[in-house]
Amino acid sequence: MQVDVLTIFPHFFTGPFDHGVLSRARKAGVVSIETHDLRAFTQDRHRTVDDRPFGGGEGMVLKPEPIWNCLESLGLAPRPASAPAKQQVVLLSAQGARFTQAVAAELAVLDRVVLLCGRYEGIDERINELVCDRELSIGDYVLSGGELAAAVIIDAVVRLLPGVLGNPDSSRFESFGAGDPGEEYVPGSVPPSTHGSGGLLDYPHYTRPAEFRGVPVPQVLQGGDHVAIRRWRRQRALEKTFRNRPDLLQRAILTEADRKFLSVLEVQGRVENGGSS
Repeated sequence: MQVDVLTIFPHFFTGPFDHGVLSRARKAGVVSIETHDLRAFTQDRHRTVDDRPFGGGEGMVLKPEPIWNCLESLGLAPRPASAPAKQQVVLLSAQGARFTQAVAAELAVLDRVVLLCGRYEGIDERINELVCDRELSIGDYVLSGGELAAAVIIDAVVRLLPGVLGNPDSSRFESFGAGDPGEEYVPGSVPPSTHGSGGLLDYPHYTRPAEFRGVPVPQVLQGGDHVAIRRWRRQRALEKTFRNRPDLLQRAILTEADRKFLSVLEVQGRVENGGSS
């Protein structure tokens, strides 16, 4: 995959791409990440990239010319009549659609992703209309610019590329993953280390020592009953999602057993709240 980042702060990315999974993926040739300084595509001696907004108002707006010139140098402007299906230009802004694990999976099948980092009050909207394929936000809050969002999206997408993670199931069986919650352990087979999340948050994890500060690892995890372990993990994932992100339950893949367990949690919650409904 080729990733291009358009920004007025290219040195911002010196650190985030040089460690961990991203660094290994780059060294292995799985992904190539290039940053492009928008100031290098300006035409005036001051290398001006922003200007006051039409209609008045606070803040400044990124000018369209430097962005267009940069995209043009990459062969992305003007937008081809029949744009390659395997590439997308993505505008990062607070007004974008929410970036999710599902969107990361959509981007992970592309050959090229171009991330345009917004700044100040944003970019001239004509760039969005003329060349951008989608507009994304990493959350319901406002950042100083799109650089942090670009780093987040690149990390989330690259770890989904084949060969990046040591165990391919690591990205399948985790929070927001699409693993099948109905999978059952077949006695005699090698047990999966996890239970398909089906869109839920991940379950709690433990490692040695078996007891820490008086708190032991749950007994079920120390036994050899893989069916019981999978059931425990599924229930803990349901419980964590119920407590922290109940909105995810509305679109999660749930079994009948899941729904019964959630009903128990709802009753417990009412009791904890003094019996109020």
